[in-house]
Amino acid sequence: MMRTNGFSRGAVVLATGLWLVSWAAPAAHAQDAQQQYDKSCKMCHGPSGKGDGPGGKMLKPPPADFGTVLKGKTDAEIAKIIKEGGKAAGLSAAMPAYSGKLSDDQINSLAQLVKGFSGK
Repeated sequence: MMRTNGFSRGAVVLATGLWLVSWAAPAAHAQDAQQQYDKSCKMCHGPSGKGDGPGGKMLKPPPADFGTVLKGKTDAEIAKIIKEGGKAAGLSAAMPAYSGKLSDDQINSLAQLVKGFSGK
């Protein structure tokens, strides 16, 4: 009887731990994506993705406003732009490629973050 009770408590503890990990993982990815955006994108695209960052004022053409350019784009299309750069996607050559600088997970998390700007 004690074994069953101990097993049940162990199963509950394990399930709770797994739930906490699965809940915390997306939040950690979002935080990492925000940090990566702040480090690599914000200078040109601005704090809310409107293309109004201080570094973007010197670029011709100016950086894209995510609220406009990302509407209707799939996650895969956004990730491709981040990974391969603007020129590979038929956009500005000033947009650098992040392949080899960021992992696929980082690129996908960043794509999710910037896609969120298109709804603002």
